[in-house]
Amino acid sequence: MANCTTSQAIIRETGITEKEFEMQDIKFEKITPAQLGAMKKMIGSYEALFSRRALKYKELGLKDKKLEERDFRRYILEEYTFLKRPVVIIGDKIFAGSEKKTIEALKKELR
Repeated sequence: MANCTTSQAIIRETGITEKEFEMQDIKFEKITPAQLGAMKKMIGSYEALFSRRALKYKELGLKDKKLEERDFRRYILEEYTFLKRPVVIIGDKIFAGSEKKTIEALKKELR
């Protein structure tokens, strides 16, 4: 199970189980460029997968820089905390992050 307490809470809230879903703890099993590319194709952009809540976002001064798609991709691949979490893929649908509307949409899809 995920180490992120927010992800753990969402997994409990939605009832997702390891029997139904393949779990990947990206802290220990890095996301691959191919996986990230597939997620980008589903969601539309690397920016949509990028977390501005990551501590390194402020540490690296990224909030003061104009980031492009290639930057979002590079940062996500370099540092797992830049990927919005959790990411749940169901068929051709992707749910990324812990925003309330995302979790509600995920719960609706799981019904």
